[in-house]
Amino acid sequence: MMEHPENSEEYKGLTVNAGIEQPSIVNPYLKLRKKPRRKEYSVAEFVEGIVKGNVTVLSQAVTMVESLKPEHQAIAQEVIEKCLPYSGNSMRIGISGVPGAGKSTSIDVFGLHVLEKGGKLAVLAIDPSSERTKGSILGDKTRMEKLSVHPKAFIRPSPSAGSLGGVARKTRETIILCEAAGFDKIFVETVGVGQSETAVHSMVDFFLLIQLAGTGDELQGIKRGIMEMADGIVINKADGNNIEKAKLAASHFRNALHLFPTPDSGWTPKVFTYSGFYGLGIKEIWDMIDEYMAFVKKNGYFDYRRNEQAKYWMYETINEHLRDSFYNNPTIETMLAAKEQAVLNGSQTSFVAAKHLLDTYFQLLK
Repeated sequence: MMEHPENSEEYKGLTVNAGIEQPSIVNPYLKLRKKPRRKEYSVAEFVEGIVKGNVTVLSQAVTMVESLKPEHQAIAQEVIEKCLPYSGNSMRIGISGVPGAGKSTSIDVFGLHVLEKGGKLAVLAIDPSSERTKGSILGDKTRMEKLSVHPKAFIRPSPSAGSLGGVARKTRETIILCEAAGFDKIFVETVGVGQSETAVHSMVDFFLLIQLAGTGDELQGIKRGIMEMADGIVINKADGNNIEKAKLAASHFRNALHLFPTPDSGWTPKVFTYSGFYGLGIKEIWDMIDEYMAFVKKNGYFDYRRNEQAKYWMYETINEHLRDSFYNNPTIETMLAAKEQAVLNGSQTSFVAAKHLLDTYFQLLK
């Protein structure tokens, strides 16, 4: 230990004691436990676990699907392919609505209602991510209090992370895995009202739109494109003083639906009021969905829509891979900044710059 200078001959009469040695800040009795490594499954183990309905294996497979790592994607695609023969035998329902319409609360009540009849339910919730920080709350589980602890329910939130198309494709792939795991009811909850509806509509059998009454002009909050996609519209929070407002809103929606052409399915969308909080009117909504499923299976539209969806996702996947291949090309990456600058300073038009980039890319492929 270093001597204190005050103890030297120069400072006679002044003594500074050495003091006591300080103990380590780490508790010597604490045995550090190594975090157990998550078991890594082979493709065969993934498929076997999923088909047996093992939720732990299913969750890890979904994580593989959502991963951006190429090695994880390779495993995920192989697992999906081997699970395909076990999929396709569920009822897929898209649930959408304006933020605050009570989607998560409604799903909690709807889910318990369908589970009473037997079977298993998977809820795939696309959660909005911050465009700035890419952070996501993933709070749906906290708002689905009863379903989140139900042994026959599986809730999986997915952050949209600014790439809706990518998440939609991954959700589509997750549906296949959930069906292979024996989930015969799949709910897909969307971010809100907007572009996400088109993506979700392309992967579900029935599209349910949740609306609110008493928010001013009810029809103003919803756009024609989304109204045309809906197979059923339900007005939430029809309880207490809000019952009359909900009934009025329902009649507005019914009148609006009459102005639209008949959907390809031949089904006329119905409008109901209910209360997710008090669990009122839930049975009527599910009777409507059962009626719709029987109707489209009888007239052949169910199979037609599933085939069209499969075709749609094939083309979407091609587009996505082409886009990724283009932007991840090293030559294109270096050219992009220069072309962007040329467009900004007016020396080139946007179209000419884009053509040069594409011509370069196609030349590289030869």
